[in-house]
Amino acid sequence: MDIIESKVNYDAWERKEIFNFFSELSDPFYMITFRQNVTKLYHFTKQHHISFYYALVYLCTKAINSIPAFHYVIRQSDIYYLSERIPSFTDIKKGSELFHIVTMPCEKSIIDFCNQAKELSQNQTIFLEKSMEKDSLIYFSCIPWVDMTAMTNVHELASEQARDESIPHISWGKYIKHDDQFELGISIEVNHRLIDGLHVGQFAEALTRFIDELM
Repeated sequence: MDIIESKVNYDAWERKEIFNFFSELSDPFYMITFRQNVTKLYHFTKQHHISFYYALVYLCTKAINSIPAFHYVIRQSDIYYLSERIPSFTDIKKGSELFHIVTMPCEKSIIDFCNQAKELSQNQTIFLEKSMEKDSLIYFSCIPWVDMTAMTNVHELASEQARDESIPHISWGKYIKHDDQFELGISIEVNHRLIDGLHVGQFAEALTRFIDELM
């Protein structure tokens, strides 16, 4: 997948004033966790014999890419708009306690993505393919052993470069059954210089919509 980049005209950018305000902070990042009903996704993955984890990565990526605000990145003193973001997610091979990070484009159907992710993860022999580490990513992780209510993420020590990080961090925990419904907590951490609570709400709404549209 070729990512198309376009440099933003900063002086004409409607977000310039908000961006400048949060640029004064040493830590412009914030995190929100919300409860997500995943009942339809749970049954969809059982029906098609695919990974629930990979499927949710796919749908979250689709939801992020449907919202223009998540396409912006900060590169030193410049702002760029990217045509697409791609998922980079932690995974553990069966029988191992060591995780690795898989990065791959979110293309074709949800079933194709899940099958390709499974094959790629099983065949990966290194912890991380460093050549794939770019600011067009979305970082995903899952803690399936606990009902997660919130999660912090690792960052470099405060620096101008660290404050420019524009990659969303999305995590979730174990899904819990209540009567005949399944839900889990989804945590998203973003840079307030680019993303507001409104945009996080749009992400949550888009994710719910994409889950509801599963056939």
